[in-house]
Amino acid sequence: MMENSSSESIGELVIAAEVNTPTADTPAGLEDDSLSLDSVSVFSATTTTTTTRSKSPTARKLKRGRRSKSHKMVQPLYKYNYHVREDHNHQIFGVQFNPYLERNQAVFATVGKDRVSIYECVRQQSDQEEDQDQEQEHEHGIRLLQVYADPDTDESFYTCAWSYDDVTGDPVLAAAGYRGVIRIFDINQHRCAKNYIGHGHAINELKFHPLRPQLLLSGSKDHSLRLWNIQTDVCVAMFGGVEGHRDEVLSLDFDLRGERIMSSGMDHSLKLWCLSKPEIQQAIELSCSFNPSKQTGPFPTIKEHFPDFSTRDIHRNYVDCVQWFGDFVFSKSCENSIVCWKPGKLSAQPQDIKPQDSTTVLHHFDYKMCEIWFVRFAFNAWQKVLALGNQLGTTYVWELDCDPNLTKCSQLVHPKCTTTIRQTSFSKDGSILICVCDDSTVWRWDRAN
Repeated sequence: MMENSSSESIGELVIAAEVNTPTADTPAGLEDDSLSLDSVSVFSATTTTTTTRSKSPTARKLKRGRRSKSHKMVQPLYKYNYHVREDHNHQIFGVQFNPYLERNQAVFATVGKDRVSIYECVRQQSDQEEDQDQEQEHEHGIRLLQVYADPDTDESFYTCAWSYDDVTGDPVLAAAGYRGVIRIFDINQHRCAKNYIGHGHAINELKFHPLRPQLLLSGSKDHSLRLWNIQTDVCVAMFGGVEGHRDEVLSLDFDLRGERIMSSGMDHSLKLWCLSKPEIQQAIELSCSFNPSKQTGPFPTIKEHFPDFSTRDIHRNYVDCVQWFGDFVFSKSCENSIVCWKPGKLSAQPQDIKPQDSTTVLHHFDYKMCEIWFVRFAFNAWQKVLALGNQLGTTYVWELDCDPNLTKCSQLVHPKCTTTIRQTSFSKDGSILICVCDDSTVWRWDRAN
């Protein structure tokens, strides 16, 4: 229901969509560091030093359609609450709220260097509660709950994702990065419960299936995607090969029904993979009941070499973040713009899209000073608010509207937040926005109204 409403709201009111003709794919402990300051809107044009995961290639030429109008700048939607600095002194690449807890619980995980850290956002206390806690150290907006340090100090975690045990309901956290090993954490037991090794290189992003909590999707530097069942410990399917990505897979996402995957990578391409095919559905069902102790051979992993749609017409550089928005797609590269687009024609139904169909660009969400890669945006749970950080420590927040040209944009800035913001994440109720940075800091912003 949510997917259809999102699709219709944009589709009905788009005024001038840009249609791209496809081209063939070609290779190509915490230190307290807080200030009580409200956010203000500023513009800046200085630059910062890039890092090892920031270098971008020379951009290929791509004919651009008519650009969108600048969005109306408004007062910041969020105000500064608190920030902390992790003690490893390295970049924090990922952050994710646990979306499966109660609405009044705001627990999130960060990943950077060889650490996986779990925090809780402290809610405002009543005067009575504050009196009861007056003998305790006053806690502001973020409380550290757990820290996991990988046994290999050379590990550098890039991504994490939350799920839950569908039998016990206990929270589950997955993390992966440079070594290509997926770690599965049992949060209640404070331990790493499982490891999965299969990818030949680093893993850049993890996502759990929206309806099947045991299915985990990973995208890797080895040019492939893998679908895992963490309940029975098998690799269900591999996506890549003949017509797959020809460079690192940087980002991936399930649609709301979990029937389609969109992936993107260093080859400038975006590829659609359908999970509704009978052979893949059979493999998923088989994986749920597979017991290696009762089988004579390994699990028959599906190998999918051909995507159901592919394009290089949206971006001309590394595509480092992609997410579904109903039947539309939001994606970004190192070009200071998030693009809202759709595979095929605007009126095309998902089942009618062919591998070499054209693309329809609906809107550009432009920003400044974000020309490096591995910087990721986030939606709130209702996909009504979009947030992205840049190289200067500024966070752009867009309040989306049915008519994209009526979208409101604001900027969150703080005098101590001056390095690249790698990822953002919203709490389940949308009242809290967390940003993580290259200088090991974690920033909390609270909704102003």
